[in-house]
Amino acid sequence: MNVQNRFFALFLIGFFLSLNSFSQTYPELFSTEEPLELQMRFSSKQVKSETNDSTFIDTFLMYKNNEGGWDSLDIDLRARGNFRRDNCSYPPIRIKIKKKKSKETPFEGQKSLKLVMPCNDSKNAPSYIAKEYLAYKMYEKVTPYFFPTRLVKISFIDEDDKKGEVSELIGFLIEDDDLVAEKFGGEIFDEKKLGPTFLVDSATVRHDLFQYMIGNTDWSSMFYHNQKIMKLSDTEFIPLAYDFDMTGLVSPPYAQVSNLVDIEKITDRLYRGFCRDEGIMQAVRQEFLAKEPELMALVDNQLFMEERDVKLAKSYLKEFFSTMSNDKQFESQIMMKCRR
Repeated sequence: MNVQNRFFALFLIGFFLSLNSFSQTYPELFSTEEPLELQMRFSSKQVKSETNDSTFIDTFLMYKNNEGGWDSLDIDLRARGNFRRDNCSYPPIRIKIKKKKSKETPFEGQKSLKLVMPCNDSKNAPSYIAKEYLAYKMYEKVTPYFFPTRLVKISFIDEDDKKGEVSELIGFLIEDDDLVAEKFGGEIFDEKKLGPTFLVDSATVRHDLFQYMIGNTDWSSMFYHNQKIMKLSDTEFIPLAYDFDMTGLVSPPYAQVSNLVDIEKITDRLYRGFCRDEGIMQAVRQEFLAKEPELMALVDNQLFMEERDVKLAKSYLKEFFSTMSNDKQFESQIMMKCRR
């Protein structure tokens, strides 16, 4: 990197780090790290069989209130996504909440929520959910543009189970994309496909390096796959990432590598971002290196992760930071691999 680019990069580092000091204003539901306790019952088969996105099932959920008692909330729900719907016992869920029903509850102001449930009730299921949740919390540290999340403990009765046994599950809630956009005075942009080069450079490089850090190739800015686009103005478009299960960091048993990318294992990394100005790439590189201790601390403090998975996650992340700190590796694995 020449002297001019190096000077520019140092200037951008300070500017971008100041942007990262931005903090969202959280509604009550997402204002604490304490897991929210829920009770739910519905037919998994029925939910998975309804493939029309406009078809919701009427039901209710019970939640533990601040006094330690249980309150109920009427909701509508449907399955979302495709792969986990077909390959898991419990599909990811979209929950609709009537505005009048949510008043004076932790869900006040929430019209639509995503609920990520474990694939099944195997012994290791909580750890996989914890690692996916960890990815969301790490994303909060590298960009101001993210989906707030909240861990939940779910006592679930599947109505397909004739014995009516209760499954104790770990999951997490994700705030609706429209509410996230409103906080920034923006809106979710889904009118047409948007070329990746139209996205704001700094926010996009943060997104792309984060996806590389967690070993995620299951996304596309061009086709809005596992990504929402937030429009802040006619010239400002920001990526909002979600769905981090098919990653090297999480590495669940059902993970598959797409035949559209040139890697062999889910834990292999491949930088899929488009090329940007070298000064911006170098500046965001330094942001990530500065955040290494903070990101590693998140792994140590993550609930529901088994000790073995903590060690594996830290080892996996250290490989990333080794690449980021080495000029030759950064050049070969990032700068030379970016898409043009």
